[in-house]
Amino acid sequence: MREHLPFRAFVGLGSNLGDRVGYLSLARQGLEEHPLIAIKRTSSIYESEPVGYLEQDWFLNQVVEIATSLQPSELLAVMQGIENRLGRKRKIRWGPRVIDLDLLLFEDLVISTPELTIPHPRMYERSFVLIPLCEIAPDFLHPDGMNTRTHLQRHLETRGGERIRLYQG
Repeated sequence: MREHLPFRAFVGLGSNLGDRVGYLSLARQGLEEHPLIAIKRTSSIYESEPVGYLEQDWFLNQVVEIATSLQPSELLAVMQGIENRLGRKRKIRWGPRVIDLDLLLFEDLVISTPELTIPHPRMYERSFVLIPLCEIAPDFLHPDGMNTRTHLQRHLETRGGERIRLYQG
């Protein structure tokens, strides 16, 4: 059944509490265990300083490319279920979390509903999203007609400044 998964999507993963590497692994496992999702590529893990709410530990971040036959809202529900099973608590916006899964891109769709926005509304402002995304899909054409590499270059030229490094374990 997994050989016929027609849609391409990218999911961002993040953790800054507890066994951060373990939570990333469990989140990937949760995605992979779903019969209508297959992980195609996985970026390296990056460590980045927090954004927004600064009084917290650094995050580990990663991006995975998946193939799926789920619709975007169905995929979002699966991702939120994984977060809930792993103990995600939503207390402070951009605050500490054991796991965070963000639907970054889904094919070339542009969606804006109260529940879901694709492309992810802040992905182009975040090195911790653009760098791992560029690692696994530099030439992916975004809905705005630019590829990932171009988005990363523009971000670094205009914003930059975020501290991010390849995680060494």
